[in-house]
Amino acid sequence: MRKLQLPRSPKVLLGLAILAFFVVMTVIGPWLAPYNPSSTAFNPLLSPSSHHWLGTTSLGQDIFSQLLVGARATMVVALVAGLVATALSMGIGIAAGYLGGVADDGLSLLSNVFLAIPGVPLLIVIDSYLPVNSRSNEFVIGLIISLTGWAWGARVLRAQTMSLRNRDFVEAARIIGESRTRIMFSEIAPNLLPVLASSLLFTVLYSIGAYVTLAYIGLTSTSVWNWGTMLYWAQANNAPLSNEWYWFVPPGICIALVGTGLALVNFGIDEFINPRLRAAGLTSRQRRRLHLARRPRLGLTPVLRSSNTALGATRMVSE
Repeated sequence: MRKLQLPRSPKVLLGLAILAFFVVMTVIGPWLAPYNPSSTAFNPLLSPSSHHWLGTTSLGQDIFSQLLVGARATMVVALVAGLVATALSMGIGIAAGYLGGVADDGLSLLSNVFLAIPGVPLLIVIDSYLPVNSRSNEFVIGLIISLTGWAWGARVLRAQTMSLRNRDFVEAARIIGESRTRIMFSEIAPNLLPVLASSLLFTVLYSIGAYVTLAYIGLTSTSVWNWGTMLYWAQANNAPLSNEWYWFVPPGICIALVGTGLALVNFGIDEFINPRLRAAGLTSRQRRRLHLARRPRLGLTPVLRSSNTALGATRMVSE
């Protein structure tokens, strides 16, 4: 196994710092909230102040408290959907790539069907048939979102598995009589960890966008606070038209920051998978310090003739 060098990249450190901040916000946010996010005990539409850092809504609710409390539901749904979708893509992708034949054809067809169906419209249809109580359950919503987020990762893992299934260590496992399941998940899967991590990050990012979209159009419970619900109530009360920026800008910034953090960490994973990316933009001294190979320079390549060809050409000239 190669030594993981992700922390050496400033982009990865920044991404990890952003994600760590929101993880802490998810865990302790409800206890840090100064007020009940549903309380209407304050004056409506107050501007940001020392008492209400992000002002209040048209119903007199504290927006900063809603932001802190809403982080938990948003991140929990994204994490549940990301983990379930990654598990599905790992099982289906590795099985299709290793087994081949009819199994590969069937699983690839299933992946193509889910790739062809637009994710958000499918989520809207499924969510419309859910009981009202299930729409407020983060785990149920996360499971539903995972059904539309696994297909892309399965295709990538299938291709990677097909490149590994004839390697020497896989052949050795077959010779000693290891079962197919053990070969797939004990021999092949560990070599796909960087790809799995990248798939998880992008699935979490997709899940955040899908959950916020469902909440924004009112298909989740509006009594459960998340960043999409905040945008829903801001739009329903014409906050963008009333120049009440403190109502809808903070949740939008939080969504963008989480996406930025996930993308920065994924850049580091790409550099780990392809070490040549680490040398991009670095000086020669920095590449030597990181023990990276020098990039080949473009130029003319000399072509040497053989001695027999040169001797023959000399005789022709002399004659």
